[in-house]
This record gives sequence, C-alpha cells and structure tokens, in this order.
Amino acid sequence: MIDKLSWITVYPEIILLVMACVIALADLGVKSPRRTGTYLLTLLTLTVVTALQASYASGGSTLYGFGNMVVSDPMGNWLKCFATLAVMVTLVYGRPYAADRGMLRGGEMFSLSMFALLGMFVMISGNNFLVIYMGLELLTLSSYALVALRRDNATAIEAAMKYFVLGAMASGFLLYGMSMMYGATGSLDVNTVFRAIRSGQVNYQVLVFGLVFVVAGLAFKLGVVPFHMWIPDVYQGAPTVVTLMIGGAPKLAAFAIIMRLLVEGMLPLAFDWQQMLMLLSVGSLLIGNLAAIAQTNIKRMLAFSTISQMGFVLLGVISGVINGNANLISAANAYSSAMFYVITYVLTTLASFGVILLLAREGFESEEIADFAGLNQRSPLYAAVMAICLFSLAGIPPMVGFYAKLSVLQALVVSGQVFHIGLAVFAVMMSLIGAFYYLRVVKVMYFDEPTITAPISAPLDVRAVLSINGALVLLLGLLPGGLMALCANAVVRMLTT
Repeated sequence: MIDKLSWITVYPEIILLVMACVIALADLGVKSPRRTGTYLLTLLTLTVVTALQASYASGGSTLYGFGNMVVSDPMGNWLKCFATLAVMVTLVYGRPYAADRGMLRGGEMFSLSMFALLGMFVMISGNNFLVIYMGLELLTLSSYALVALRRDNATAIEAAMKYFVLGAMASGFLLYGMSMMYGATGSLDVNTVFRAIRSGQVNYQVLVFGLVFVVAGLAFKLGVVPFHMWIPDVYQGAPTVVTLMIGGAPKLAAFAIIMRLLVEGMLPLAFDWQQMLMLLSVGSLLIGNLAAIAQTNIKRMLAFSTISQMGFVLLGVISGVINGNANLISAANAYSSAMFYVITYVLTTLASFGVILLLAREGFESEEIADFAGLNQRSPLYAAVMAICLFSLAGIPPMVGFYAKLSVLQALVVSGQVFHIGLAVFAVMMSLIGAFYYLRVVKVMYFDEPTITAPISAPLDVRAVLSINGALVLLLGLLPGGLMALCANAVVRMLTT
C-alpha cells in the first residue's frame, strides 16, 4: 500500500506525465501548422509545474517516498524548477525555427520535450540507483528521438545515430558500475550504500572498480574529456532547437545525479572519485578551450565551450572534501558554488542559442561565425544580448559568469590545499585562453561588415523572453547574492538530511 506522503512527493511528476500524454493525444486534433494550441497548453503545463516545484523548494522540507526510492528536497526541487523554466524558454525560442523546417507537422517536439523533462525529474529525485537509471534512460531516449526529428535531414539522422551508439555505451558503463556497487554493498538505496561504505565492512577493491564505471558514465552525461566525443558532432548535427534542449536543462539533471551518487551515496570514497574528477576536469579545461579556438561553426565552438565549462563545475565538486574529511562549511561552500555555476551556465546558454535561433531563416541555419558579421548594425539589441552571453561565458565582469567562476575558484583556494590552489591557477590560465574565441565573435558582430542586410524579425514572445534572459545574465552578475544564498541553503539541507 502506497502512503499519501509518497504521492505528495511526486505530485509534479504525476502532473507532467499526465499532461504529456494528454498533449500528445490533444495534438491529433490541432490543425494549425505552428501547433499554437499544443504550444500554449505545453507552456501552461510547464508554468504550473514550475510554480509547484518552487513552492515545494520554498517550504524547505525533505520528503521520502515509495520506500525511500524517491526524495524531494530543496536542492532537487530548485533544480527541477530551473530545468522546467529552461525547457519552457527553449520551446519559446525554438517554435518559429521548428515551424520553418517542418518539425511541427506533428506535436512530437512538445510531447518528447515533456517526457525528456520527466526523465530529468526522475534523475534529480532518485534516491535509488535503478530509479536514477530509469530517469536517465527516459531522458536519453527522448533526446535521441528529438535529434532525429528532422527525418529528411541526413546530418540530423547521422548525429542521432552517433548519439545513440555512444549513449548506449555510456549507459552500459553506468549500469555495470551500479551493479558492482550493489554486489559490494548489497543495496541499491543511496543512503544504505553510504552507510555500508562508511562501515568499512565491504570489499574496497570491488567498490573502487564499480566507482570507476559509475564516474565514466556520469562523465559522458556531462560531456567531459575523454567522454566528450559526441558533444561537437551532436551539437552541430542536431537541429538548433534540439541542440539547446540537449545543452541546457539536462546539465542540471547531470549535476544532480553527481550529487546523489558521489556525494550522498559514496562520500566515504571521496579520495578516489576526487582524483578521477580532477583528471576529467583538467582534460576538459585544456582540450575544450584549445579545440574551440580552431572552430568556425558557432554551434561546434559552443560545444567545446560546454566541455570546458563542465570542467569548471567539476572543480567545484572536487573541493568539497579535504584530505578525506567532509566539513559541512567547506562542503556546502564548494557544492553550492558548483550548483550556482551550472544554473548560471544554463541561463547563459539559453540566451546565446536564442540569438542563433533568431538569426536562422528558412533554408539558412546561421551556424557559421561569419554569419554574425555586422549583427550590431542589423539589430543592436540582439548583438548586445549575444555579447553579454559571450562575456559571461568568458568570465568577464560584471556578467554572472565572472561571479560563477570566482565562486568556484574561491572554493578551491579556501580549501588551503596546495594542489587545489594549483588547479585554480590552471583554471584561470585556461579561462584566459578561452576568452579569445568568445571575444572573436564579439569582434565579428561589432566590427565586421554585414554580409546580410535583411532586417531581423521575431515574434513578440521570443523578443520579450530573449530580452529578459539577456538582462538576467547581467543582473545576476551585479546582484548574485540571492541566487548564491538559495544554492547554499539547498545544499546545506541536502547534506544535513
């Protein structure tokens, strides 16, 4: 018998699941080629889910349901809230693009996006290895279908096949690692695994062997070196709206499962997974920034940028445990800085891809950096939004990206470890290299002559959301305290329950 508390824990997920099915059926009767009815119903559903998640998060309570397989805590609820907002914004930006390319002949884009979001919710709420894996599979299967949504486009189909093959391999790694952890501890429950590892009564060699596979699977989902091979090809090959769907909200879910599995479940093994994450982070910062310099396609450049940005997120996770000792203050400082970084990265990514989608026209993708030539002369507003996003990604003040990088570097330096300070210096050097390819795009927008002089037109909802999105990137850089406090409070509650 399932108790009432279990249902309360998953109310938002139930609403999302039911409405995803309702929208898929209701769309059969929609005649509009732009799917206006489906679009509005989807946004209404996501608005309700966002409000519900925000109310859960504001309540500050931690609830466990379905035999402790599902957890609802402030960190998870805020991440789900921001993930829902990210999917909403993606659909607002992407509908004109998708309509011009025949991707709205059916309502699959809206229903698949909602199922992908449901997968993220399950990943974020999972307190059991198999529940987390089920959420991961729901997200990835929906993502494969979204990438292949332009059935008449050979590049998109090729990208979907690459994503599918590499994704299946990564899922195998993660599942094999989880099976090893189960074999060593005798449980799939995250909290029980933590207690079993801390007791010291389990086989250490089996634990570490399983941990290697778990970290490899997580690294693929984050897209960090050397598991980054799919990122540039899928980002470039997928329709731009789907690229944003893959590169935005799922990063929040990937961060959540790192916290659930490594921090909540395997904290006693921190000395081992910190070394692995350190190698992944250094490789991502190095290869991501150096490879991005050589790119002429802006989607491919932003793909390598994503790899380096995720390297920064891992730096925040690395600095939470010092010499095997988890101090609440240092752990909360480190993990909240990583959470702040991933949230602000998603916010910036949404606006930057929003401009790319805005410039795309029917039969023209606007994917090359040269396509941005003279954008300031065509539209000062959109050029300013893009410049703000690029400055933020480069970590230039007063954009929010600067404060995000500063908070991660501060967490490394405060740990007092010589090695962590060396990592911070290395990260700063890589950021200086990365600034080159971001500023190159700004130079093209403001100082090159435009090759296209046609005016840029956009629906009112796209213009409004893009303007607010760009303003938030600047405003949160000037006033980061509120979001930082929210992240810190959520992480503290996660660590103390």
